[in-house]
Amino acid sequence: MKNLKIEIVMPVHNRRKTTVQCLKSLERIDKTGLEIHIIVVDDGSTDGTTEAIQKMFPEIEIISGDGTLFYVGGTNRGISAALKRNPDYILTVVDDSIFHEQFLQRLIKTAETKAHSIVGTLLLLWDLPHKVFQVDFKWKTLDGGWSQPENVTAFDFPQTAFEVEGMAGNCILFPVDAIKECGLLDEKKFPHNWGDIQYVVRMKKLGWQLLVEPKSYVWCEPNTNAKPLNQSSTLEIFYNLFRNKHHPMNLKRQFLMRWDSAPTKTDGLLSFIVYLMSLTSKTLTVIKKG
Repeated sequence: MKNLKIEIVMPVHNRRKTTVQCLKSLERIDKTGLEIHIIVVDDGSTDGTTEAIQKMFPEIEIISGDGTLFYVGGTNRGISAALKRNPDYILTVVDDSIFHEQFLQRLIKTAETKAHSIVGTLLLLWDLPHKVFQVDFKWKTLDGGWSQPENVTAFDFPQTAFEVEGMAGNCILFPVDAIKECGLLDEKKFPHNWGDIQYVVRMKKLGWQLLVEPKSYVWCEPNTNAKPLNQSSTLEIFYNLFRNKHHPMNLKRQFLMRWDSAPTKTDGLLSFIVYLMSLTSKTLTVIKKG
């Protein structure tokens, strides 16, 4: 029986220590029956990331960017290069990840036994290793769109693969057929965040099942959140909402995320109205206090 060909795609930028830690973790995983090739897309790092990878992991393929690819563009360049090698699966990961040695074997077992499925890992926090992170997204129109359970642990989920409505892109195994059918991530609309969840939802709408394999463990660095409204000046608030297209609270980005990933366009529009009402209330409160 021939080995399964797995391409691992990882976009990186100026996190040399974190990236090296991630690659060392991948070195230790169980590769039995697998032919693994890693592609790192270094989007213009200036901290010696590429040089460190070349020295420590000479077998890894490196694609260079100019600093304008961000997460989605970097992932797309990696996927495009991976497809040329005719793999069975493409695994997309982010570099602030530490992997259980059996994580990939368990992902593949689920993907091989669950036809027409996209399989994600159980994401956990590396500072609170029992606590679940960005798992089990659910769409709730009247709550303003996507939500995820908080303060849950690895013990709160089923012990077998379970279906979800959306997934964060930290670590997802894609059958190549899914990518060929769906195309690449939408880097024009979603260069930073939300491109990952929009991508898997697009696949779901084409009939692909989204599953989480709860015994495939990956530990992640906690998110760094944007400065909250109550710590921003009125000028900063309006600049970020209307002018700063890279800010996560930018209204155009928030609308497109809902419009493109909601179950229906009506759901997307209604959820944005709910979000806008809540945001307006919070903004007015901050302005009054200022």
